[in-house]
Amino acid sequence: MTKYYPEGVIYETKQNKRSVSSVMALRESFFEGKILEAKAKLCDGEHNLHVDLGGIRGIIPREECAIGISEGTTKDIAIVSRVNKPVAFKITDFADDENGVRTAMLSRRAVQEECMRNYILGLTAGDVITARVTHNEHFGSFCDIGCGISALLPIDSISISRIPSPETRFAVNTQINAVVKSIDENGRVTLSLKELLGTWEENAEQFKAGQTVGGIVRSVEKYGVFIELAPNLAGLAEYSDDVHAGDAASVYIKSVNPRKMKIKLAIVDTFPPEIKRSPLKYYYNGGHIDYWRYSPDSSEKVIESIF
Repeated sequence: MTKYYPEGVIYETKQNKRSVSSVMALRESFFEGKILEAKAKLCDGEHNLHVDLGGIRGIIPREECAIGISEGTTKDIAIVSRVNKPVAFKITDFADDENGVRTAMLSRRAVQEECMRNYILGLTAGDVITARVTHNEHFGSFCDIGCGISALLPIDSISISRIPSPETRFAVNTQINAVVKSIDENGRVTLSLKELLGTWEENAEQFKAGQTVGGIVRSVEKYGVFIELAPNLAGLAEYSDDVHAGDAASVYIKSVNPRKMKIKLAIVDTFPPEIKRSPLKYYYNGGHIDYWRYSPDSSEKVIESIF
C-alpha cells in the first residue's frame, strides 16, 4: 500500500536518491509509476517548473504543477513558491529534442490527485496524521498533509494557551502531528493540534506549589498576567505594569487547583522577549480520537473536543 507524505519527507531517503540517480533508474521509476522527489531549481516565464534530476532535465508543465492550476482555483504563486524546494512528481514521458537532449516530462498534479483519491478523501474527523508547516498567517498555519496538498491549522486550535501568532509555536518546515478536525465536500481539511498536547491534569503534574519555573507572558490584563507554563497550560499572576506580552519570566508557583483549573503564580523576574520554540510534547500517540476532555472530572468548567 502506497504511503503519502508531506513533500520533502522522502527527498533524502536512499530509495528516492537511487531512483533519480540515472536515466536508467528514472526509466524504471517511470514504468513502475513511482512517486519521486527532487528539488525545483527554477520557474520559467511560462510558469513551468524545472526540476534538478542530475544527468537529465526534468520539466513539470504549468498545468501539471498542482491540482486546480488548469481550473484557475489554484494561483500561480503555488508554483513559484516551490522553487528551491523538493517537489513530488511522477514521470509521464521522455522526450528528445532535435539535438538529442533528453527531457523527463513530470506531473505533480497526478501525484496530488492520487494522494487525494487514495488518502485524503479516506480521512475522517479524529484521525491523527503527520503534517509539515509550510507557512504561517496571523489566523493560522497552512500545513502540507501529503504531496503538497494543504490543510489549515487555525490559531485557536494550536494550543489551549493563547498565542499571538503561529510563529511563536513553530517555524516553517516544522513537522507535527495533528488531528483532522473536519473535511468539507471538496476535500479541504482543517486540522487541530491541542488535543495531542495533554489535558490540564497531564500538564499540571509537571508543576508543584513551591517550585520556581520558567514561562512566557502571553497576555497582560487589568486583573492579572497570564503566563504560559506549557502549550496547554497557563497560570495567573498579579497585575504588573512592568510586564509585557512576549516576555520570558521566572515565576513562583503559589498553588495548583484542579477543581478550578487554576495555577496561581508570583512573578520573580522577567526578561526581554525571545523566540524560543521548544519541541512539542505529545501526550497522545494513537491514530484516532473520538473524544477528548481537557478539564479534570472534578472541574466546574468542561473543555472538550468531539470528533
